[in-house]
Amino acid sequence: MEKHEHPPHTDGCCSHEQTHSHDDGHDHDHGDASSIKTYLPAILSLVLLLSAIAFDHFKLVFFTGYLRTGWYLLAYAIVALSVIKEAVLTIAKGDIFTEFLLMSLATIGALALGEYPEAVAVMLFYTIGELFQGAAVDKAKRNIKALLDVRPDLANVQRSGKFETVKPDTVAIGETIQLKVGEKAPLDGELLSDSASFNTAALTGESTPRTIRKGEAVLAGMLNLDQVVTLKVTKKFADSALSRILEMVQNATSRKAKTELFIRKFARVYTPIVFFLAVALVALPYFIVANYDFQTWLYRALVFLVISCPCALVISIPLGYFGGIGAASANGILFKGSNFLDVITQLNVVVMDKTGTLTQGVFKVKEVKAEIDEARFMALLASLESQSTHPIAKAIVSHYGDKQLLAVTEVKEIAGHGLTALIDQQQVGAGNAKLLKKLNIDYPDFINEQVETIVLLAVDGKYAGYAIIADEVKADAKQAVDELHANGIKQVVMLSGDKTAITQKLAKELGIDLAYGDLLPEDKVSRLEEIKKDPANQVAFVGDGINDAPVLALSDVGMAMGAMGSDAAIETADVVIQNDQPSRIVTAIKIGKATKRVVYQNIGLAFAVKAVVLVLGAGGLATMWEAVFADVGVAFLAILNAVRIQRMKF
Repeated sequence: MEKHEHPPHTDGCCSHEQTHSHDDGHDHDHGDASSIKTYLPAILSLVLLLSAIAFDHFKLVFFTGYLRTGWYLLAYAIVALSVIKEAVLTIAKGDIFTEFLLMSLATIGALALGEYPEAVAVMLFYTIGELFQGAAVDKAKRNIKALLDVRPDLANVQRSGKFETVKPDTVAIGETIQLKVGEKAPLDGELLSDSASFNTAALTGESTPRTIRKGEAVLAGMLNLDQVVTLKVTKKFADSALSRILEMVQNATSRKAKTELFIRKFARVYTPIVFFLAVALVALPYFIVANYDFQTWLYRALVFLVISCPCALVISIPLGYFGGIGAASANGILFKGSNFLDVITQLNVVVMDKTGTLTQGVFKVKEVKAEIDEARFMALLASLESQSTHPIAKAIVSHYGDKQLLAVTEVKEIAGHGLTALIDQQQVGAGNAKLLKKLNIDYPDFINEQVETIVLLAVDGKYAGYAIIADEVKADAKQAVDELHANGIKQVVMLSGDKTAITQKLAKELGIDLAYGDLLPEDKVSRLEEIKKDPANQVAFVGDGINDAPVLALSDVGMAMGAMGSDAAIETADVVIQNDQPSRIVTAIKIGKATKRVVYQNIGLAFAVKAVVLVLGAGGLATMWEAVFADVGVAFLAILNAVRIQRMKF
């Protein structure tokens, strides 16, 4: 097999663990599962073995002596030489007790005893196991790489009045690039065209097209669907959202789950113990068994060696976690390490930010009530608010649309209150109730009881109406809270810098257990510390803003809303949800639980089968064929079980 041509990176156990558990972003030869060259040795060996067994069964006269021995040795050599070579190379490096040594000793010993079919079968099925493992790892890598191999190698940048094709890493911030229909954005940028439709599946796992308007962000990897557009580059090639994701995924497999670390340590101790037990199985009966037969006890020891090889554990467990990371990536969720797949299954408290996590983080005009002509009301309000950069002001101007704004003069901003100005020779004021009180203008009493954000308008000293501004709740926010409760989360908490009244109203609407408003970043930290004081609480925090970074770091699992989240939040988080849907928090928990379930099934299966067959082998009740099933058969089943994670629907 191709894999054996590379020196393995072992630490005293099966080399698969090290070889496959880290993806450096490049393709490796061992996983070229589509190449017939990869399968050819195993196919040839299998044909030779089956034909030899058939010849033996029918006792064909020509199949005896040197021909029979040479036939079996050829079938053995085709698959065994690379494994024996690996054993020699690892021993030369001081790494003696590996799967390669166990397989080599067991099969060479079987050949020496004349057990040719068994020797070939052990090495052949071991090789087939390697092929299965390579194919399974490739599938997991493809799931991750489908998310990553989307960044174009070229960019059309405007220079000297025309567009020229260059490498994306040569494009500077502020330059203009062009995207044709069907092209993917090579860099992060701001849309200069009026609007365009993009497929964001590469970043979010969502195939539903997303409309992006002028001035909004387009991220590297997004696919332009309907027209030629231009972008102003906002980040260098290496700093793009996609580059960050690529780095996260590449580093993910280097952060091991506790189960993985335990199995690695276990195998380092287990493998030499098994080797010396096999030696003892040959030597000790000489002193305690009356009719001691060296060949009988050597055969039992060889069976013991084959059964005891820890391949099933050391292959399937990292593969299970790798599959979990791949499945999460396919769902637009990035785990920064397999350790977080474990931790997320233990959560019982989920704390969430409000704006940008449960709500869109984009203010919109929800209701307008005017005491004067509504068109005139909106013209005055939008024209005055156009003088402010506040998000609420932008929401009002956006609601007004492309209609002509009125000329505004003598603008004054009163901090914490609002704006006043002269429009069409009329004195106009827009802001909160405190502004109208300051200007001694009467307004209806019910406005003081209004929970949502309200902007009042006064014209020539008289109350003229109001507009209610609301941050739109995400479509799946209620579903997310309900599913969190249904999946073992005993308490969902919301922390927000928004007004307490608004926070409490939203919490009631969504079914959130506890909600706190009017919080500064340091207040959020204090609230989370209070929750964590109970040692029974395993806490996740979900946020998107730069002010959420301290709380993300403090939690047991920090989860960032990635598509709109700030760089600081994404860098600090342990899990990144690329499509900004709160329901994906539940998906992440389900993937973690499925991964843990599969890993523990594999551990249980491997130990149970091996324990039974080890006892039978030591007692002479199991042959080399049963040993092959116990080793390679369990490894097959474990690999297939681990691959199952990538096929599951969450």
